[in-house]
Amino acid sequence: MPYVDRQNRICGFLDIEENENSGKFLRRYFILDTREDSFVWYMDNPQNLPSGSSRVGAIKLTYISKVSDATKLRPKAEFCFVMNAGMRKYFLQANDQQDLVEWVNVLNKAIKITVPKQSDSQPHSDNPSRQGECGKKQVSYRTDIVGGVPIITPTQKEEVNECGESIDRNNLKRSQSHLPYFTPKPSSDSAVIKAGYCVKQGAVMKNWKRRYFQLDENTIGYFKSELEKEPLRVIPLKEVHKVQECKQSDIMMRDNLFEIVTSSRTFYVQADSPEEMHSWIKAVSGAIVAQRGPGRSASSMRQARRLSNPCIQRYTSRTGECSTE
Repeated sequence: MPYVDRQNRICGFLDIEENENSGKFLRRYFILDTREDSFVWYMDNPQNLPSGSSRVGAIKLTYISKVSDATKLRPKAEFCFVMNAGMRKYFLQANDQQDLVEWVNVLNKAIKITVPKQSDSQPHSDNPSRQGECGKKQVSYRTDIVGGVPIITPTQKEEVNECGESIDRNNLKRSQSHLPYFTPKPSSDSAVIKAGYCVKQGAVMKNWKRRYFQLDENTIGYFKSELEKEPLRVIPLKEVHKVQECKQSDIMMRDNLFEIVTSSRTFYVQADSPEEMHSWIKAVSGAIVAQRGPGRSASSMRQARRLSNPCIQRYTSRTGECSTE
């Protein structure tokens, strides 16, 4: 799902057909920056790339005339939409249907240019309220810039609600996607609860690398890629104390960062979106609870109660002293 990053830009992963009509889609990290009037994409999240890494591609928002669903144009490309930019059509693939709808909506909002008529800027006797106020209706012209050439078209009356659009942008719907970016291969040893790519911090060099994580009933491990059979490391769930959103994400300058805390080390892991981060936290926490089971939990509660109330008193007739059962 697209999300708003720390710089108030809309970001997320998509697949793009970089070479026109090639039919080959490549996974890229996209940033929609309305302040810079640009839609750019990188090999990966720039936070995970070496400092100064250049972008792979970029389009000025003023060159994009329309963004729409392209499932009928490209029936073999699932969740596909198209950007019309000058003489070129850019085909992109979203992660699921909801992801497609949200990207189409935010892109169309970003490229929309509405210019009020000159008469609308003048006050009217029957309407003393300020023109352009949130929720008011006004007649306007729409200016589309195609290939650098402005095309002005009068529009019907439409509701202009800039405040509403701002709220939509800052409160993008963040419902959980049930389709992972990469389909994990089933494990023959134990059932896979969740799998997918995240970025983790190294223990020694403190660098960040993309790894394929896999959670089952007893462990969480990570691989160099989903093609590898042997994990780089396996963390037994019995050693995990807690999994939570990282409180140091501001200091570490990482979006969607969570931590897996064990007795020997804290693993810092960055997901691709807020939905994925919360999904991982929920999945790992649930696996830990399921593994420990109700019996162990009840025993732990009894022990905790005994420790908090050590003097369950028993008086003897001879001494009158307090003893602990």
